[in-house]
Amino acid sequence: MGLRYCDLTQGPFEPDSVKYRRRDCGRQPGMCSLERLQAICATRVDGLSSSQKIMKKHAFTLIELLVVIAIIAILAAIFFPVLARARESAKLTQCISNARQVGLANVMYTSDHDGTMPIFYAYNSQPSAWKPGHKGIEVLLYPYAKSQKIFASPLDAGGPYVASDVPSARTYADAYGSSYRFTQCLFTTVAGESSSNNTLRTTTDIVNESRIQFPSDSRIMRLEMMPWFSKKLDPGCATYGYDCDPPYNYYRQWSERGGTQIYADGSARFVVSKARFDETIISPEGRKSGEPSTDPNAWSGTWYSLCD
Repeated sequence: MGLRYCDLTQGPFEPDSVKYRRRDCGRQPGMCSLERLQAICATRVDGLSSSQKIMKKHAFTLIELLVVIAIIAILAAIFFPVLARARESAKLTQCISNARQVGLANVMYTSDHDGTMPIFYAYNSQPSAWKPGHKGIEVLLYPYAKSQKIFASPLDAGGPYVASDVPSARTYADAYGSSYRFTQCLFTTVAGESSSNNTLRTTTDIVNESRIQFPSDSRIMRLEMMPWFSKKLDPGCATYGYDCDPPYNYYRQWSERGGTQIYADGSARFVVSKARFDETIISPEGRKSGEPSTDPNAWSGTWYSLCD
């Protein structure tokens, strides 16, 4: 029995002391008792290295792996939105900084032109932005801004219309020279010179800063896309005319929080609500964006559709 027990313990890790004792069994039978051999053969386990014992003792089970994966997924769900909000906050800060510089450039321009606001241009793509012959308010303000980059908001993600009008452009700034839309009623319009979408205007209206009654509340520019322009908040694009059915679908969300506005006094603020947007003044006389209008050209029934 003792010999059979020792035979079962043979293997690559058998200690030399066991082998030595087994050789002596013939000469010293007393050493081959069951109790003695059990004690001797037990030293085989004690002789294993710590790494060999761990390998024999522990391995990850499927349940343990699933628990680890679940913990990683939970942490990702917590931290990824936080990181996304942090990135957007950084973009918002840069957007407002750019807008303030554009606002100051406009103040310097009017100061050098006897208080007259720049000539209105918008969405001209022939020739494309910043190419020789391109016409845009940003071109008039550039000598004061000293940088093309400040007219490009980091929030600018382009839109469906840009993709069809200027296929090579990824953003409004790439396509038209500016991420900011210019409020036409607060700029000077000159018949045969002012243009939008490559089409000349037929009326003239000289806007002088002395006509603007509330400069600190008058929106001369705004970020092209506002979140309340979406179909969800503007069904049938009846108020703002952006998220319409093709081919008049202009909307793409740039920020879920709001958008930057630039005012006639050179200041810039980030607006986070539709109500605040509609309360902004958009005409020299003090008409508000959401104020009702009976003018037949007011397709939305508000001053927004006449001036924005």
